[in-house]
Amino acid sequence: METQTEPLSQFPTNARVLSHGSAQVDFDDGRALAQAIVDTIREPLLVLDSDLCVVTANRAFYSTFKMNRQDVQGRPLHALGDGQWDIPALRALLERIAPQHGVMDAYEVVQDFAGIGRRTMLLNARELLYEDSALGTVLLAVEDVTDRRARERELRDLLQQKDILLREMQHRFGNSLQIIASILLIKARTVRSDETRQHLEEAYQRVMSVAAVQQQLLVSEPGTMIEIGSYLSRLCETLAASMIGDRRPVALKVHVDGGTVTSTQAVSIGLIVTELVINAIKHAFPEDRRAGTVTVTYEFVDQNWRLTVSDDGIGRPSGQSEQGTPGLGTTIIEALARQLEAHVEIQMNPDGRTVSITHAVFPSQQPAA
Repeated sequence: METQTEPLSQFPTNARVLSHGSAQVDFDDGRALAQAIVDTIREPLLVLDSDLCVVTANRAFYSTFKMNRQDVQGRPLHALGDGQWDIPALRALLERIAPQHGVMDAYEVVQDFAGIGRRTMLLNARELLYEDSALGTVLLAVEDVTDRRARERELRDLLQQKDILLREMQHRFGNSLQIIASILLIKARTVRSDETRQHLEEAYQRVMSVAAVQQQLLVSEPGTMIEIGSYLSRLCETLAASMIGDRRPVALKVHVDGGTVTSTQAVSIGLIVTELVINAIKHAFPEDRRAGTVTVTYEFVDQNWRLTVSDDGIGRPSGQSEQGTPGLGTTIIEALARQLEAHVEIQMNPDGRTVSITHAVFPSQQPAA
């Protein structure tokens, strides 16, 4: 296949003399220099006149598109090949470049080209002006991105498969947690030892806590911010259905101003709420005081927020202090709060119990001048 190129017939031919020390190089034929520069460009390149006819093409163009000089030189762009370059939208863009001194960046073309098959090309065009000539030409560079687009599609497909597999795994994980929780509850009802029964019931509550949080996060797209209001509402609906049902006149209410959190923060907040709600339902309303309300509140201002879980249960009589070391639930809540860079406050009185998780960012104090 012939890949020769002829000198640029429409480039300026004024003689130029450049001096460097004692050596002088006479570029009497600027066209040969211009052609040499064009041929060094690795991407396919066309030089078009004002009528969008090919003034010249570089070696990369002939090599890429399997074409000869006689098939390209002097022919209109839209007539090249078997009409693959006859693209009305492309022609309209190129026709505006010289009159409007415009540019064309990354115009994508997907075509079947003779000899090389279906390719995806990015086209970039610029006007080339000369100070001593009223004629302008257009440089049209062609970048073959077929392989890049194929890799991008492959990556998108892999990410989609990963998301599908992740959701399937999460679904199976949630089902497994439900099975484990059911087994623990069955065993708790059959054992004779009160201590063993208590341990099994606590294990059941921990598993249900994780299962409830996992179930609510499952409906969110991976990597997205979580709307904390709808998230906590759905979470508490699940907790109320599993812990309260129709057996007890205990209400579970949610008050959220709004706001979003990351999925990592949502997990910690969800586990805290689940732990506190379960504890309140379990301990705040004994058999002789079954009715009551548990309220979950989330408030935020800028980067500061406060999560509060309160109940109007039995609380603690005035003057009575908590005894013993912190339980497992308290330890879990404090650990989760540290992950959120928040601190825990517990208030107990005869009117109930309130636990607040507060995250506050204080502006630094600048020293006075």
